[in-house]
Amino acid sequence: MNALPARVLVVEDDEVIRELIRLNLELEGFEVFTAMDGQDCLERVGHIRPDVITMDVMMPRLDGWAAVERLRSDGYDRCIVMVTARAQADDRRRGERIGVDDYLTKPFDPDELVDLIRALLGDGGVGGAA
Repeated sequence: MNALPARVLVVEDDEVIRELIRLNLELEGFEVFTAMDGQDCLERVGHIRPDVITMDVMMPRLDGWAAVERLRSDGYDRCIVMVTARAQADDRRRGERIGVDDYLTKPFDPDELVDLIRALLGDGGVGGAA
């Protein structure tokens, strides 16, 4: 059986970090798309239909908090992982309130992100998770 790879949208304004995440996820078999900020994410999410979104918080135009709130209010019901340096208790509570599924604090081990995404998908990284 040929399963489609899970689709991940990486939302990160720092090009080096964005490309690091993209490369590591692609090497693990994910289909990866990127966005430079929250506004770019909102413009792409309907066309890409990602299984998982990794979201930075501090970005130009539209920050991660506002982007997550819009995604959830627009009906996006798949996984969102905040990948950010802002992961204090207040930040985590805010994330839980608006619908963030999990957090990964920068700096991070790329393998940890891969493992977290696989755990959230619950199927070893195969696409189609709800």
